[in-house]
Amino acid sequence: MKPALYDTISLRCSKVVTTGYSTSFSLGIRTLAVRHRPAIYAIYGFVRLADEIVDTFFGHSQREMLDRFRQDTAEAISGGVSPNPVLHSFQWAVNTYNIDNEFIEAFLCSMEMDLEQKNHDRHSYNQYIYGSAEAVGLMCLRVFCHDDPRAFDRLREPARRLGSAFQKVNFLRDIRSDFVDRGRVYFPGVDFNKFTVAEKRQIEDDIAADFSAALEGIRGLDHGSRRGVYLAYSYYQALFARIRKTPPEAVTGQRFRISNTRKLWLLLKVIVKDGAGLL
Repeated sequence: MKPALYDTISLRCSKVVTTGYSTSFSLGIRTLAVRHRPAIYAIYGFVRLADEIVDTFFGHSQREMLDRFRQDTAEAISGGVSPNPVLHSFQWAVNTYNIDNEFIEAFLCSMEMDLEQKNHDRHSYNQYIYGSAEAVGLMCLRVFCHDDPRAFDRLREPARRLGSAFQKVNFLRDIRSDFVDRGRVYFPGVDFNKFTVAEKRQIEDDIAADFSAALEGIRGLDHGSRRGVYLAYSYYQALFARIRKTPPEAVTGQRFRISNTRKLWLLLKVIVKDGAGLL
């Protein structure tokens, strides 16, 4: 029997990772039903560790570290235990909520792409977005729809579109660190040294279409998950609105953020709308 104390401490570690790295997602998770929170913290903690390997562990053998992380993840899931507390909490979420291995593999494949690929064509771009964002959203959707598998099937496509929108906004928000610091360009055929108004508008139209398709899916979630997901949607809409107002030559020189005051205002707005039945 697994020690209950270790399970509790492991889940607490994943929560610490989440709150330490992202105030936005932390606030969103806190608005979810209590029953959903541990698994979502566990998923985010797992995603964050893998992302750190490929984005910040320079000067180390990132390939070996990612391969070992992949192997440790598989062993944790199959064995139901891991000495790594974040992986231990993740395997608990995977085994409890029947999270598809395909989603996990797709995510890890996208992380692997970050080690090898600096520019993308349309195929690799779509593949990267699916693994790095859409598949993560589908992991969360497994948690939200655990008691209603038909809801998962119904909401699968909107969940993918939401993850896609989030990731594309991240690409625009993080141009300075991705392109300048790491030499990565995710958008196919775009040269950020000559980023044009037309290119930026085309990307923005694509993101707006994703957001629009995702909204109906959010409204189809149950009360225990709808508020938290809509809050994350609202944060990213606010980021997107700032980016849209910024000329292309300025987008490449800054990282866009939403202030904590603005985040709290959005949180209150979402709570009021949800309480009034307007979500």
